[in-house]
Amino acid sequence: MRTNDQALSQRKKWYQTVPDPMVLIFMILLATYVLTFVVPAGEYERVEQDGRTRVVPGSFEYLSDVGTISPFDIFVAVPRGLNEASLYLFIVFIAGGLFHILQRTGALENAIGVAVNRVGVERRNIIITAGTFIYGFFGVAVGFENNIALVPIAVLIASAIGCSSLVGTAMAVGGIGIGFALSPINPYTVGVAQGIAELPTFSGAWLRTLLVVSSLALLSFYICKWVVKMDFEEPDDTKVMSKSLDEYRLSKRNKMTLGVFVLGLAAMLVGVFTQGWYINEIAGMFLLIAIVIGIVNRLSANEIVRQMMEGASKVTPGALVIGLAASIQVILNQAQIIDTIVYSLSGLIQGIPGAMSAIMASVVQGAINLFVPSGSGQALVTMPILIPVADLVGMSRQLMITAFQVGDGLTNLIVPTSGGTLAMLALGRVSYVKWLKAILPFMALVYVLAWVGLVIGHMAGY
Repeated sequence: MRTNDQALSQRKKWYQTVPDPMVLIFMILLATYVLTFVVPAGEYERVEQDGRTRVVPGSFEYLSDVGTISPFDIFVAVPRGLNEASLYLFIVFIAGGLFHILQRTGALENAIGVAVNRVGVERRNIIITAGTFIYGFFGVAVGFENNIALVPIAVLIASAIGCSSLVGTAMAVGGIGIGFALSPINPYTVGVAQGIAELPTFSGAWLRTLLVVSSLALLSFYICKWVVKMDFEEPDDTKVMSKSLDEYRLSKRNKMTLGVFVLGLAAMLVGVFTQGWYINEIAGMFLLIAIVIGIVNRLSANEIVRQMMEGASKVTPGALVIGLAASIQVILNQAQIIDTIVYSLSGLIQGIPGAMSAIMASVVQGAINLFVPSGSGQALVTMPILIPVADLVGMSRQLMITAFQVGDGLTNLIVPTSGGTLAMLALGRVSYVKWLKAILPFMALVYVLAWVGLVIGHMAGY
């Protein structure tokens, strides 16, 4: 006769037996260390051109004077990774503090409660679809990491319509990720890659626009039909709406608080587009917004600090996952095997004719993204190599760039080396393992959709 423990253990779903995200990423770190003994060190020659460091095609050479990495270096890589990922860690802590203060004032919850009550909770699918497309627009127009702090708003919206934090995180992270990945005006990927390929900036926008709109529609459908119905047995400790929707009202102080928040976001966007602001400046703006909101709500200096600390403490586990993931990049750089991996993978595309070469290029770029998670960095490393390959196999340069965009951008949603994604998951209070369980089926669908788009582009002479 089976014991109760045995029966319970057999009823567990597969995702409940997956190790903690910290354990999972440390296992990847160990696998990366083993890889340094299999993959030889190598590098491309690089030159400065137009203020950017670019790879010289055909210059790859194996290196023989690279020392062996010791087992102790694995553990040294962890604090080094925390240091190198400090940009993401600090914005997560500050954004966590900002939204904790916003939640304590009640302004954000009241505003969402009033808005959802007016639309009607029975129109949940419309709210999810609209939210996904709004976040997708931010991904298209603003960028990826620049939208990190907007994730908790989606979590509250999901709570207001009776859904889990995962639904809100899928709306925000999925929407931002898809928008950024397939944006027709992405300066970090499309702009850099087209500059290298000597194409007009943001040319060929029609195919990318078609891909991003259809992919966001697919994501909306997927969230409504699959994510909201998923049965999660893990505890969800995110904030839920504290009262029924018809009880929500916006006070004068709530409106002032929201005004400060919106004006702060507007100032941030102006800084991003006109002053070249990035993570540090955005984090600084969030800190300023938090202080002003505290003053508007008559909080003392000590109370503002206490609320910021409480908010930061709630996102600490997710922030530490970011630092641990960054240690993977530390080991790869120390072993000098990234260029070797790029060289080997890029060779897979040669000799494959027609549309299949575009699909293979997207797969190769997706694999490279695990080792070179920066979109612009990956463009600078791979495009000088793959643009000539496109010419050789009869693929247009425009299509090669779109294939690069698909492979690089979409995998940002799942690779553990994407600091921006991990930062957003931390603010959404969704574990990396739970996220993978929810998003992987969608990734298969959106890749098929993108590959169909690449084939259509090839057939249309794109």
